[in-house]
Amino acid sequence: MTDPTAGSVDAELLAEPRLVVEPGVAARVSAVAGPVLQGMGYRLVRIKISAEAGCTVQVMAERPDGTMQIEDCEAISRALSPVLDVADPIDRAYRLEISSPGIDRPLVRRSDFERYAGHLVKVEMAVAHQGRKRFRGTLAGCEGDAVRLHRDDIRADEDADVLLVMEDIADARLVLTDELVAESMRRGKAAERELRRELGLAPPAPPHAKPADPAKSQKPKPKPGKKPLPKNTKKHRLAAQGLPGGDLDPTEGD
Repeated sequence: MTDPTAGSVDAELLAEPRLVVEPGVAARVSAVAGPVLQGMGYRLVRIKISAEAGCTVQVMAERPDGTMQIEDCEAISRALSPVLDVADPIDRAYRLEISSPGIDRPLVRRSDFERYAGHLVKVEMAVAHQGRKRFRGTLAGCEGDAVRLHRDDIRADEDADVLLVMEDIADARLVLTDELVAESMRRGKAAERELRRELGLAPPAPPHAKPADPAKSQKPKPKPGKKPLPKNTKKHRLAAQGLPGGDLDPTEGD
């Protein structure tokens, strides 16, 4: 069964602006690539230009739910290559590379910082904050136009918590940890199940099932505490009637 709100959620995520953007030539490429990707149903993550193989233009993209398959990369490459040839934002020959953001991905939108709350990140500021540009710590949510970071690189005279304005961030990316890998595997399996359902290779989800919100963190919930022991057992009934076999451990059932 299809969730009637899924389409509106995807549309909102597609239209969500990036707050962490590239400077210079990469900005010219993103101005061309962004609308093309959005029209195809993808989100632009980052543009990276390097000297690899002479000049390589890497376009990181994703679906609104954060997934990306090889077929998606091929489709984007076919659509974007002729548009870049016409727009000509780079004045030399280059190799176009389309990729997913990867597990230790860049964070560029508000929903990225919200989705990965609780994970370890590295942040480099374009505008120095309290005299420094590099920070590392655990994401602790968003407040207004800033992201809260619980730092693990503090000195004795520094506060552990810091608020960093998103638009002043030059680069923010996840640090590869066991928890991050586990969450990425869960997302990948969920995306695979959904694809199999769309292709008719797996039964549809039950009517009461709700699809995961791609804007929210999928971190596992803590396990509930130990259930209390039952109080209405045979021993309890015998003890209440004063019959043999009704001796009880005074702590049982508490």
